[in-house]
Amino acid sequence: MRYIQIKLHASRQGIEAAMPIFLESGADGVSVDDPADVSDIMDKKHSYDWDFIDESLMQHPDREPVMTAWFDDTEDNRQTVQDIKIALMKLKAEEQYQAFGPDADFGRLYVETETVDDEDWKDNWKEFFKPAKVTDRIVVKPSWENYDAKAGELVLEIDPGTAFGTGTHETTSLCMKLLEKYQADRVIDVGCGSGILSVAAALLGCRYVLGTEIDPLAVETARENVELNGFSGNVKVLEADLLHGVPYKADVVVANLMHDLVIRLAPDAFAHLDAGGIFISSGILVEKRDQVAAAVEAAGFEILEIPEDGEWCAIAARKV
Repeated sequence: MRYIQIKLHASRQGIEAAMPIFLESGADGVSVDDPADVSDIMDKKHSYDWDFIDESLMQHPDREPVMTAWFDDTEDNRQTVQDIKIALMKLKAEEQYQAFGPDADFGRLYVETETVDDEDWKDNWKEFFKPAKVTDRIVVKPSWENYDAKAGELVLEIDPGTAFGTGTHETTSLCMKLLEKYQADRVIDVGCGSGILSVAAALLGCRYVLGTEIDPLAVETARENVELNGFSGNVKVLEADLLHGVPYKADVVVANLMHDLVIRLAPDAFAHLDAGGIFISSGILVEKRDQVAAAVEAAGFEILEIPEDGEWCAIAARKV
């Protein structure tokens, strides 16, 4: 099979600004190569950091960040790629007109595309996915890497396939930290993607986890990751559109989705929680925080906290 590969060369700020465009495009895969991530790790800017790093990633620390996405080579996707280029041109124009403030610097926002064979791209991103300590306790380890756990660490093994969720994106790590804080016996993971949050909940001691996912390929990937981590007995994954047709209540509902889906989900999340239950949501750009928080409150929740990480935030709310 052949794929369309689109690469965006930009500053770190430019990559973050363009991320929603790529995430909403329906790409078969998205990866980011940002040398600043390596610098953050080497400088120990967080209380938790990777325990080792591939030396090849330390070469050329001044290189320009690159975000890459892949699409099936179809007529519709060729149009999608053109739409992405137009959206990036508009983003550059907005930056030049200081719509993001006088200090915004998105870099070149230069796009290049090519058509590649399956073998040329499907495993390339793996070289950038290494074991990462995502919270104070949880280490996310790709299935093809070795890792010796330290005392007190919980190791989550993952093979994301084409599904979103390696633990390294801010939205996933924000959700995972909140799951660690608001532990529960019963969790529903809405739009579970690779199943990473479902497995994390089980690792943290949750007795029953239900993941829902609308994409049948992601459902298959999530089930494989559940089995890989040995939780087939207490973690189930269903094909469903958010919570439609899910006859189950939980102590925690977690959803790492885009902001508009979180707004749509909030009333159903309320209905699927017991009194005092916690709704954890992310996939929310900081600029959309107030809009989503208002919708969550309107659904009957009390906002507990809104942690941020870069351009992203998460919301923890209690059913009252």
